[in-house]
Amino acid sequence: MSKIKWEKLISGTDVRGKAIAAEGEEANLTENAAEGIGFSFVKWLEDNLNKESREIKLAIGHDSRLSADSLKFALARGMKLAGADVYSTGLASTPAMFMSTVLEGHQYDGSIMITASHLPYDKNGFKFFTRNGGLEKENVLEILAIAAEKEDHFFKKELPAIDPLNKIDLISDYAEHIKTVIRENLSSEVDQKQPLADFKIVVDAGNGSGGFFVEKILEELGADTEGSQFLEPDGNFPNHAPNPEDKEAMHSIQKAVLENDADLGIIFDTDVDRAAVVDSSGQEINRNKLIALAATIVLENNPGATIVTDSVTSVGLKEFIENKLGGVHHRFKRGYKNVINEAKRLETEGITAPLAIETSGHAAFKENYFLDDGAYLVAKVLIKMANLKVEENRKIGDLIADLKEANIKEEYRMTIQLNEFKEYGQQILADLKEFIKEIDEWEIAPKNYQGVRVNCGGNDWFLLRLSLHDPVVVLNVECDKKESLASILKKIKEFLSNYNKLKLDALNQ
Repeated sequence: MSKIKWEKLISGTDVRGKAIAAEGEEANLTENAAEGIGFSFVKWLEDNLNKESREIKLAIGHDSRLSADSLKFALARGMKLAGADVYSTGLASTPAMFMSTVLEGHQYDGSIMITASHLPYDKNGFKFFTRNGGLEKENVLEILAIAAEKEDHFFKKELPAIDPLNKIDLISDYAEHIKTVIRENLSSEVDQKQPLADFKIVVDAGNGSGGFFVEKILEELGADTEGSQFLEPDGNFPNHAPNPEDKEAMHSIQKAVLENDADLGIIFDTDVDRAAVVDSSGQEINRNKLIALAATIVLENNPGATIVTDSVTSVGLKEFIENKLGGVHHRFKRGYKNVINEAKRLETEGITAPLAIETSGHAAFKENYFLDDGAYLVAKVLIKMANLKVEENRKIGDLIADLKEANIKEEYRMTIQLNEFKEYGQQILADLKEFIKEIDEWEIAPKNYQGVRVNCGGNDWFLLRLSLHDPVVVLNVECDKKESLASILKKIKEFLSNYNKLKLDALNQ
């Protein structure tokens, strides 16, 4: 009987699990599991790259999580047992780990980033990369299947000693890459060596791995970064959740901008694949505003192009992209990989889709391998900020001044109390389409790819969808008035009360 429940370690396109026993729960992402996954990744690469294991070079990096070192060495033991050559990048970002497969001087056959993004301290996980990008869910399932099949093989072997690991300074080379991108896209009127010399920019790294951005990028480009905070890696995350979507985290960077009279604030998540910014007035630019800003930057050089987003973006954002910017807004499913893969699909059909961006802050540019990279997103903002100042004497916030935002934005999550929940959830959504026909002012939004999205008049709308992975029905509502919210919720509660396996506690509060 298997010692490890391998199939339970899958989460989307990642491996995720509990790496530190806490709160009465045992760890399931153990060193043994990591050894097996390291071994199996090499075997998977052998088949997919048509290479022998002794020819395969791999890189392992991690964010600031407490369990990072032990899992790193465990992965490396499994990789070395399989015959591969292994290198440690030390503290790194998730995008940098992909870049380790393509950056000149590195070009590893594959890499693994040890991270669980913004999840609590006891969690951890692995993201897998080759030169073709991040692995898909089916690839990760194949790796876990190899681990299950070969479990006895690697558990019975004497694992190789690997301390110390061969070390590489990937993050410095990655930072050089980002600086090159910035310098190559500056107006000729901007100081090419120190384009940020006239700016004060503060960074909140949330005690994750994004602190490098201050010393290795901003300061070398001339910025004054005094007032930056939580740059030291600390897997306990003592100051706030390392998550640009977290209200406490966003308030923290807003406060830092205003107290330091900064021109820009930057906040990263733990592993720097997401970011958000704050302008000089203290305005938070995340979610719909961040998409609007990124779309503005992209559509300048790609007129009429398609911007792919997830399903919960606002009516005002669609109007901004299409009426103000002249682009096309393609609203797709939740999940950053879904959004990225949809942009790639459109490109194969001859539709220009240079940006795939989710409201959570995952932004992937076609020009950058469709890699969701928070540092690259910020680089694009910095280029625009420097160019705007010399060309028009304008600020970043001015670019999205015409974006209409609903006054009220709410999300309600309701649990389906069934093990086999998908059919039940899908039936709720099918029935809702019939229910909507009875309400005069409501209409189903066209070109909707997830759940049931309903326009309720003006900027008011709601989306009822089934969670991608959990037995949860999610309701997102945006509207301008409290009365509108109350009216929408009353009708939805009337409808959902017919389903006795659905807990409506969130709506009743």
